[in-house]
Amino acid sequence: MVRIYHNPQCKKSRLVLEYIRKNAKEFEVIEYLKIPFTDKTLEKLLVKLNKRPVEIVRTQEGYFKRFLKGMEFEDYEWIRILVENPKLIMRPIVETDYKAVIGYSEEDILPLLTPHSSPSVLNYP
Repeated sequence: MVRIYHNPQCKKSRLVLEYIRKNAKEFEVIEYLKIPFTDKTLEKLLVKLNKRPVEIVRTQEGYFKRFLKGMEFEDYEWIRILVENPKLIMRPIVETDYKAVIGYSEEDILPLLTPHSSPSVLNYP
């Protein structure tokens, strides 16, 4: 199952969602501004993204520029900031059971839609 954390106001997010609609058998759309992340959900997503919280911050957002630019926070503090200010999270994020990517283009999410994107199973004799 493919999940997209989607912001309908974002052009890139709309384009990636359209691509998913055409190419994924099963998918779920989560409008993360309406259904916010929890700390735990965001932590799990960060593991799948293989990123630290500060790496998914949209630094061009006004809130960031006014209140956060130049400041340093621990990861747990960034998670709290992102949960409380979801507009700061890069988008769209596309997730499967084992991996997630920030989907700026079709090429970014293509590996998640291919059958070999899940972990391989080793067969021992």
